[in-house]
Amino acid sequence: MKPILQLYRGYANEQELIVMGHVLRREHNYDFEKKKLKNATSVLKLFRIKTIKNFDIYLHYNDKIIHTKTLDDGFFNFCIPLEKETHFGWMPYEVSLKYKDQTVLCKGSFIRPHKGNLGIISDIDDTFLISHTNNFFRKIYILLFRNVNDRKVFKDVVPHYQALSSAGRHTTEEVNAFFYISSSEWNLYRFIAKFTRINKLPKAVFLLKDIKRGITDFFMSGRGNHDHKFEKIKHVVEFYPTLKYVLMGDDSQHDPVLYERICKIFPVTVIAVYIRQTGKYQKREVQKILKNLESLDVAVCYFKDSSEAIEHSRSIGIIK
Repeated sequence: MKPILQLYRGYANEQELIVMGHVLRREHNYDFEKKKLKNATSVLKLFRIKTIKNFDIYLHYNDKIIHTKTLDDGFFNFCIPLEKETHFGWMPYEVSLKYKDQTVLCKGSFIRPHKGNLGIISDIDDTFLISHTNNFFRKIYILLFRNVNDRKVFKDVVPHYQALSSAGRHTTEEVNAFFYISSSEWNLYRFIAKFTRINKLPKAVFLLKDIKRGITDFFMSGRGNHDHKFEKIKHVVEFYPTLKYVLMGDDSQHDPVLYERICKIFPVTVIAVYIRQTGKYQKREVQKILKNLESLDVAVCYFKDSSEAIEHSRSIGIIK
């Protein structure tokens, strides 16, 4: 059976290009627009995925072909030095693999942000995508039985994100570096990418959790250790060290604690932290963390409705 290439959006700075993906044993024809049980079947199939380790893959870039192999979970990650890259914005890249006497070629895209001042890093579940992470059974029900068109974003979150994406820019082609970093697994990439497209959220790079390969893993989706989020946020901030960052999260899991750690390590780099309130009341421990961040000269906003966050962004001059 011919292996399948799944590519993700990559990113570049002045010295390095990073592109990534998985090699899968077979492709399931996921249809995220089916109703009820058929949607549930599609979602569950995502967690029965089979990957291929140590498989040869080739990156085609700037008239060069660069060879590597997949890791044990079928993931590949090309980190290559850039010599002459002069373009900015979203650009194409190609990865291929060989199977018998065939070459399978797949096209992806990566961003090299135009020179600017701002980077935005956002969580996904309960930050812009209503997921009910606090309620395990409701979260699972929605994931299984609500298709991509039935899932909802919070009111006013899209105009806020669009304003952040274009803040300080003079043309529609130029956008700020935008990352969605989540404890959701790579299994859900195509679903989340389609959801963000449908809802006109900014095109962004996704950095998700290691792929899972069993049905039992489905019920643990988005749970467990969140250290990978901290490491990925830290990596992005180090990758674009001259940007000022806005961190977007919620109080349903560990975002405030992770963001506090980031702010302490990068005391001049993070300029604002936004935390969405997911319950009826604000959490005292979150209030305490945000007060501590204010003492580090980080602007904070603990909000229920995105209209409050928009007003806050305007008041501190991030957006107009």
